[in-house]
Amino acid sequence: MDEITFKSDTVLSDVHLHTPNQRHLMVRLSGVGQPVFLSQFKLLWNQASQTDSGAEGGNHRAHPAEEEDDVLGDKAQESSPYDVIKIEHTMATPLEDVGKQVWRGALLLADYILSQRDLFRGRTVLELGAGTGLASILAATVAQTVYCTDVGADLLAMCQRNIALNSHLTATGGGVIKVKELDWLKDDLCTDPEVPFSWSEEDISDLYGHTTILLAAEVFYDDDLTDALFKTLCRLAHKLKNASTAILSVEKRLNFTLRHLDVTCEAYDHFRSCLRRLEGLTGGRLRFAVEPVDVSFPQLLVYERIQQLELWKVFVEPVTEPVVSADTAS
Repeated sequence: MDEITFKSDTVLSDVHLHTPNQRHLMVRLSGVGQPVFLSQFKLLWNQASQTDSGAEGGNHRAHPAEEEDDVLGDKAQESSPYDVIKIEHTMATPLEDVGKQVWRGALLLADYILSQRDLFRGRTVLELGAGTGLASILAATVAQTVYCTDVGADLLAMCQRNIALNSHLTATGGGVIKVKELDWLKDDLCTDPEVPFSWSEEDISDLYGHTTILLAAEVFYDDDLTDALFKTLCRLAHKLKNASTAILSVEKRLNFTLRHLDVTCEAYDHFRSCLRRLEGLTGGRLRFAVEPVDVSFPQLLVYERIQQLELWKVFVEPVTEPVVSADTAS
């Protein structure tokens, strides 16, 4: 591949844009005719104790000696298979297929998982909008079961291939990854056995009976989808038997808009407003508490941890006493 080219109606992740062209290995065409590339992301297991906060400058690297253009480079190819995670992905996709690319927010979430392994150990985890499956795969290195969910048979098949490519990483911990369809625009899970990646009754029972951690990364780029994601979170929270924590990764993207004639962060602002509404819900049997996560934890994947990357936690707990809203109290 000599040059990266894309049309005006396509989107290209910075992770791929800033990687030299010779680092991209095209391996096949997807089911819808898109070129699929294989990338290797280095895992810096031995850097767990090192951290370079970079809080002021926005750059946060685990290993300053590593050059950024070697993220997928020759050194990764020479490493032990346990030192890389292999991900198939596409580039320069239409907006509806952005899940087939690798995004910085997914790398940040993966870093958090690797730095907080005890939090995930032995748990049942559900990832919403898993995309290429990067975070789900690394969660399965310590979790008992990971439900890796998204929509679209082609994307879910890509997830399945990435899981197979990295089976050696999950085998040691015994974690199981189940790729399933979960459409935020539908109230119910698909149980039709004729539909690829549908749910069995056994899986649904396990999901609702044991899930305690939910994940979502870089899925807050469209207001309608963001609304659907938060509705799905609420719906799932009311069906889960245990208290749960949702960990959300987002990049605050600055865009110049003609409507405002200024640089704005509309998608991010909408995401934050959804968090505030969720925390303000009263009168139900669940309480939602929201807090930001300090992102100065060690960086175990090589990428640019920019200042605009954020993690948020949503704690979901049962209400032990009736919650009276301010309006009712007055």
